[in-house]
Amino acid sequence: MAPPLQPVRGTRDLIGEDAARHAHVVETARRVTALYGFSEWQTPIFEDTKVFSRTLGETSDVVTKEMYTFEDRGGDSVTLRPEGTAGVCRALITAGLTQTLPQKVFYAGPMFRYERPQKGRYRQFHQIGVELLGPATPLADAEVIAAGWQVLNELGIAASVELHINTLGDAESRNNYRAALVAYFAQHAEGLSTESKTRLEKNPLRILDSKDEGDQKLVAEAPLIHDHLSQAAAEFYNGLKSTLTAFGVPFTENPRIVRGLDYYNHTAFEFVTTALGAQGTVLAGGRYDGLVEQMGGPSVPGVGWAAGIERLSMLIAAPVVLHRLAAIIPMNEEYHATALNILKSLRDIGIAAEIAYAGNAKKRLERANKSGAKFAVLVGEDIKLKNLKDGSQQDVLFSDLPGLLRS
Repeated sequence: MAPPLQPVRGTRDLIGEDAARHAHVVETARRVTALYGFSEWQTPIFEDTKVFSRTLGETSDVVTKEMYTFEDRGGDSVTLRPEGTAGVCRALITAGLTQTLPQKVFYAGPMFRYERPQKGRYRQFHQIGVELLGPATPLADAEVIAAGWQVLNELGIAASVELHINTLGDAESRNNYRAALVAYFAQHAEGLSTESKTRLEKNPLRILDSKDEGDQKLVAEAPLIHDHLSQAAAEFYNGLKSTLTAFGVPFTENPRIVRGLDYYNHTAFEFVTTALGAQGTVLAGGRYDGLVEQMGGPSVPGVGWAAGIERLSMLIAAPVVLHRLAAIIPMNEEYHATALNILKSLRDIGIAAEIAYAGNAKKRLERANKSGAKFAVLVGEDIKLKNLKDGSQQDVLFSDLPGLLRS
């Protein structure tokens, strides 16, 4: 016999409790973000490769090592989306919505990166996210962060996460900071990794993200952007902090949070946890005022976040599944047609109901008990409602069934 087929490495099936946890995260995020005025968009899971190579940086690890890129049968280069923001910004331009702002977008769906699978990290993974396109104010940033905080809170995991925030400043601030970093790292170039020596010439801010131990020692003593902020950037950051306080969102300032690409500015933030072992990020985002313009659209400010559903699913308690299913059981073949009519009538008014496909009444009742159904509707000369939790049973009229099943 041929060996049984297995999921591709780095992918997994969502079944049973895994599926319930996944759905609970998405449904909670969808409901909470709607309270903040976000509407759901769905973009394709693959795009023209340039959508991501332009936005993530041609030399970034995601573009050079992790993207699933292939040539389709028409000879076009397409890529399975590694993240959600670029597709949303592309859709904003394509749909002609850059003149209809603000746009408040929620999304959920699969993303793809070729990386080493590990706990909570897969090659096909799933994210929820929001993007607020149009406003360039601290209030917009604070509202986006507050929405993320409320999602985590309503998932029951706010107590195990901590919000870290930083400012990346404006263009003037970043230019000043870049010069300070170049001067500092140039003095310690012999201690930099080969990759960071290249970054020193092209994008010194990305050295701050290095995982190399030698680089990290140098980064610990590197200049901080807070010492190089313009007055406007400092005022923006102070506005963010005061608005977060007004929203009741607790935060810690972390000057080491950075974003390497030039279209990022002002706010950068991460919700981190130690509940999964080593400190890890469960939700992160920031402001990216230059991204839409870089994609060929007009200048449209933006801020947003994304969160990995797999990691959130590992942190939440098992969602409560309410089994209100009614099992319809004809006592013999004579009452089969009546049972079908009851089955359809209940479904038509929104009551979940099932009927076994075969077997006598005893076998069907056994299956109903195993299914998690709360009630069995026994259809014979009379209709009887059996509570499968406590075993009680009563004669009922069909007209009374909906109210009893919903009790």
